[in-house]
Amino acid sequence: MYPTNQWNQIDPEFWRGKRVFVTGHTGFKGSWLCLWLQYLGAQVTGYAIAPPTSSNLFELGQVGTGMVSIHGDVCDPVALKQAMTDSQPEIVFHLAAQALVRSSYSAPAMAYQANVMGAVNVLEAVRQTPSVRAVVNVTSNACYENRGWQNGYRETDPLGGYDPHSNSKACAEMVTATYRNTFFNPLSYGDHGVAVATARSSNVIGGGDWATDRLVPDVMKALLAGKSVVVRNPRATRPWQHVLEPLQGYLLLAERLYQEGIIFAEPWNFGPDERHCEMAGAIADQLYILWGSPNNWQPEAEISDLYERAFLKLDSTKARSRLGWHIVLDLKTALRWVVDWTKAYQVGEDVRSLSLGQIRQFMSIAQSRSSSRTLADAARDPETMKRLWSCC
Repeated sequence: MYPTNQWNQIDPEFWRGKRVFVTGHTGFKGSWLCLWLQYLGAQVTGYAIAPPTSSNLFELGQVGTGMVSIHGDVCDPVALKQAMTDSQPEIVFHLAAQALVRSSYSAPAMAYQANVMGAVNVLEAVRQTPSVRAVVNVTSNACYENRGWQNGYRETDPLGGYDPHSNSKACAEMVTATYRNTFFNPLSYGDHGVAVATARSSNVIGGGDWATDRLVPDVMKALLAGKSVVVRNPRATRPWQHVLEPLQGYLLLAERLYQEGIIFAEPWNFGPDERHCEMAGAIADQLYILWGSPNNWQPEAEISDLYERAFLKLDSTKARSRLGWHIVLDLKTALRWVVDWTKAYQVGEDVRSLSLGQIRQFMSIAQSRSSSRTLADAARDPETMKRLWSCC
């Protein structure tokens, strides 16, 4: 068991040569994850439909050149099972999903099919693939029953969801729990050898996100085009984190699932604390300042009649104490990284090198924070400090 409150780092040696299967690898989060896995030396197979936007990180960053990329739908169980059988993965990350609240209102059946039956199909394919040792099913902070609490929601709090998107994510969590209890039960781990966990993340931002109806991508697209942008509900408060933050959590979790199995086969939250909670209008203001452009956003003239969830924050104490996961970038730095990435893209820099450079920088900052934390902890313990100095 890993010590509590230790700042753990992703282990490149662990990932080198590991066979990894990623659903949804053509999406924003999936593309960043696959670039990181490639950087770590993993053998990556991706399974997904075409990228969801015409401009996208997957194509611009040539993500498919460093992996096996399979075009397929998680709603097609036969094709999915064949892809997993062919690749014989040791670790599975399930990210394929319908991810936007407003889209779930216009096509609710599609949201349930993708988010619920997609999870069923992935877990069924895992059941029939003996090589798999660890599964991380990525859902959302939206899976919780939102009771309007100001405190963060914990993994033990009730699931729910008012809108089709949120409810489908709660259903995906329950599907995963049922499969874990029935087919991957911890009591029979010695027989099946598969550890299954879910990961719930707060809002993410980062370079290469061209999704519609999302604040940061909308502002970036407006700045690139030199146009104004409409900000929906500018007083809405949300927690914000760079996309590499939860991805770091998923990688750490997968390592623990593979190495220690059932101890970590649970739900996990990966979200920032209150220092990363800010109103949408304030985020737009900061982006314009960082870009060096006069403020040019407008509040939405009419309030939509579609329900959007109120403030919802995650309590990530468990991930910090048991996985050693910590936020690496403060909010202003995270926003600056988005702006830096977008400006570099604007002037024609190589997107793959640009993205891998931010991954390297993120890991370097995390390593320095970890070293500083180790020295600070050691300073409280004279015996540990004595051993550290004796090594120098």
